[in-house]
Amino acid sequence: MDRQAFFDDLQHRVLGLLRSGPAADLERNLKALLAQAFQRLELVTREEFDLQRELLARTRDKLDALEAQIRHLEARQHTGHQGHPDSSSDPMASSENPSTTHRRPPDNPQH
Repeated sequence: MDRQAFFDDLQHRVLGLLRSGPAADLERNLKALLAQAFQRLELVTREEFDLQRELLARTRDKLDALEAQIRHLEARQHTGHQGHPDSSSDPMASSENPSTTHRRPPDNPQH
């Protein structure tokens, strides 16, 4: 038997022993232990992480838009602009947005 064949045979026998011996049991036990530890850490999947990242980006965009709207309204208030909220000079106002319409409460003739 030549040297290369001897080492190939030795490697094959050692791997066979490792697969069927205590090393295989140790590997299975270690995997189970790690799986338990990861469960307790309450890790999320990559898919869940990416979904939350997209949701956060959309929320940031909405927040930026609202902050810009607030700055615009504050600037209007400081300059003394008293135009009607539905006027065409106000790009932030919309007749479809009920929060921008100001309605008087109905007169109650019974009082």
